Amino acid sequence: MPHRLIRPLLILLFVACLAAPSLAEEKAKLKGLLITGGCCHDYPNQIKIITQGLSQRVSIDWDVALAGEDRNIQVPVYQNHDWIKPYDIVVHNECYGGVTDVDFIEGIVAAHTENKIPAIFIHCSMHSYRNAKTDEWRKLIGQRSTSHEGKHPLDVVTLESDHPIMKGFPQNWKVERGELYKIEKTWDSATPLAKAYGVDTKKDHVVIWTNEYKGTKTFSTTLGHYNETMNNDDWLGLVARGVLWTVDGLNEDGTPKAGFEGTGKQEIDLSTPNPDKDKKPTPAK
Repeated sequence: MPHRLIRPLLILLFVACLAAPSLAEEKAKLKGLLITGGCCHDYPNQIKIITQGLSQRVSIDWDVALAGEDRNIQVPVYQNHDWIKPYDIVVHNECYGGVTDVDFIEGIVAAHTENKIPAIFIHCSMHSYRNAKTDEWRKLIGQRSTSHEGKHPLDVVTLESDHPIMKGFPQNWKVERGELYKIEKTWDSATPLAKAYGVDTKKDHVVIWTNEYKGTKTFSTTLGHYNETMNNDDWLGLVARGVLWTVDGLNEDGTPKAGFEGTGKQEIDLSTPNPDKDKKPTPAK
């Protein structure tokens, strides 16, 4: 090879080596769907917290489906048979407790299990579809809850400190304002990761757990009624590790695997009004 061609070739090889990690990271990036809306919570700001906060910790791009406030709404995105196929992960932060259409609800679960797309369930998603005469939604979650205690401070106690999702999460985490969900049943497929004591029921309730149903991984937490519960490093780090665990992107020490790293932590600007107050749910029809 002529000497004059060697230097340009070495430069090209050097540039290709530098570009290789970027290409690997781009390939590993996840596509996520956040489904949200319903009664009782500040969903516009929670969209910012969840999408921005998780993207800072996980390499993920988002689509968002925000439906209305009426608790009886059947989220339109679910009507498309192939709604789940573009996504690697779906985050459910929806509050539609009045929907009882069994075929509709079981269709959501089937989309997850047939396509093996993992799910994250946050707070009121546990109470969505709670009056329907099917347990499929709850089996995918791994727990059943249909009511919650009053508003009290919560002392969250870690149960499985060695689990990679719980790496970096405090052994005791204080929630100044909380809404503890009463857990009525736990399926054997679920693994409790943390609990909190209920001052109303006088017993412990699981608040963080994993589950696997029909080969589909899910991560859930009932913590997240108020924005300040979500918008901090402990909660966002926890849910980010839950996301990574469901997609096999989490190391045993709780760090992201190569290519799954996010953009880096930054303050999230909640510029829209934040009522953070309890709204009365729309009565079921």
